[in-house]
Amino acid sequence: MSNVIYNDIEKEYMQGKEVPSFFPGDTLKVHFKIKEGERERTQIFEGVVIAIKNSGLSKTFTVRKISFGIGVERIFPLFSPKISKIEVIKKGKVRKAKLYYLRTIVGQKGTRIKEKLDKETQALAKKKVVRKKTVKKKTAVKKKVQKKGTKKTVKKTTKKK
Repeated sequence: MSNVIYNDIEKEYMQGKEVPSFFPGDTLKVHFKIKEGERERTQIFEGVVIAIKNSGLSKTFTVRKISFGIGVERIFPLFSPKISKIEVIKKGKVRKAKLYYLRTIVGQKGTRIKEKLDKETQALAKKKVVRKKTVKKKTAVKKKVQKKGTKKTVKKTTKKK
């Protein structure tokens, strides 16, 4: 009985907030309200989601970013009134639910995550790849022809001497 009441109360608090769907590996911009004395300002924290924990009203997510060469992580409650907006910048393609291994990896190349593309962008990317391959083949053929042409001219000049 108490679980039913608890769930009803949770639903009331969660209805007022629109939250985009995101998963570990996605890059987010979290607009977080900070109170400094009497002033209140919004600070943007941009990074990769490395974990999502719990469920319901107590759901939290951890965002990691590299700031001046130092890794910074922050845990945000998903339904906090201090979060004004969450923007999904990139969808990441990962195979784990918790990306804690990113903490130990040093350097930019190691911490890169492949981008998950939509069907439309995948189709465009395939077209570009096909175009690049055909262009490369054409240029390779031209280079071979040029090389053969230069060899012939070299042989002709050597015969004249």
